[in-house]
Amino acid sequence: MRESRGAAVILVTLTAFTDILAYSIAVPVLPDLGRRLGASPTVIGFLFAAFGASVAVTSIPMGAVSDRIGRRGPLLAGALLLTASTLLFAVSTTLPLLFAARLAQGVADAITWVVGFALVADLYGQEERGRVMGFVMSGTTVGFLIGPSAGGWLYEAVGPQVPYLVVALLAALCTAGFAIMPEPPRQAMREPLALRALLRIPDVVVCASTVIVGGGTLAMIEPTLALFLDRELGLGPSRIGLVLGGAAAMSAVLHPAFGRLAGRVGARQLMLAGLAGIALMLPVLALMRDFTSGLLVYAAFTVPIVAMVTPSLAYMAEATARAGVRSFGVAYGVYNVAWAIGLLVGPSIGGAAFERVGFRVLTIAWAAALLPATLVLARIRTPPAREPGV
Repeated sequence: MRESRGAAVILVTLTAFTDILAYSIAVPVLPDLGRRLGASPTVIGFLFAAFGASVAVTSIPMGAVSDRIGRRGPLLAGALLLTASTLLFAVSTTLPLLFAARLAQGVADAITWVVGFALVADLYGQEERGRVMGFVMSGTTVGFLIGPSAGGWLYEAVGPQVPYLVVALLAALCTAGFAIMPEPPRQAMREPLALRALLRIPDVVVCASTVIVGGGTLAMIEPTLALFLDRELGLGPSRIGLVLGGAAAMSAVLHPAFGRLAGRVGARQLMLAGLAGIALMLPVLALMRDFTSGLLVYAAFTVPIVAMVTPSLAYMAEATARAGVRSFGVAYGVYNVAWAIGLLVGPSIGGAAFERVGFRVLTIAWAAALLPATLVLARIRTPPAREPGV
């Protein structure tokens, strides 16, 4: 049983890594590919947004389906769709095909993350979930590390199709893995909880709200920090990439450590402490003065980020189980939608504020709003845990 659990986690990690690789490769590739097909900047923006839209629409329904029929079938379908969508990117010669590939990629992403983490929650108890989910997150961070640079290099060196063909091969291996993986045990699963009932659980509300404000903060920082490093510090693309890459490397190391810590001190407490840490560190980002300080400060900023993200994954399963149910598929569907909301709202507000008031004022004002929000979430009382099925 232990070996089969480990194999399932490795397969979920490899699939999530491949999914992130496909997503991150698109960052340097899609703008040029879109222009080659006659897309305006506005259309390219819609092309990027199409991914988030399909993730938001698909996450909860796919979670509910996996609660009813089991995890293996949806994960197999998700890996197959990831393979097909990546191949479609490689052969797209028109904008409609490119949009179709991007939408399908979003659906595959939703299945991979929602059902994959629901499977981990099925297989591991509360004490081990944080550690295992930290391992999965560490693998996906590696995808973020190598995806943009490897994708851009392959795109320029050997052609626009090659990056996607490489990822499609990895996705096909994941598909084969799920095809031969035994169906995980379903004795712990329950009839899916209605979405409305799930959203009445205080723990779920706290977790989803934390993900929205925390994920929105991270999504706000990514584009505005790059602009700050470029305009204020005069760093070029390669050095900006090193600042971001250094932080990603640190987070890959920290995810398993904070996953284990969540199991010892409590996922909720660590998650909210991480959110408070993000608020406290935000104004410090504006103190960067050169490349070296940029590396050090952003690496330090990674610590509260990981302290919020990794425990939040374990806490969503814990929040659902505390209510006496195990509809982990629907729960992680809600989690994924919460991230999607943050990813949509954060950059739009942050970009507009950066243009009007600058990075320093933006970070101070955002922190001033984030700290009270963290205190409000910390004050929400949660009911005593119930036995599953009660």
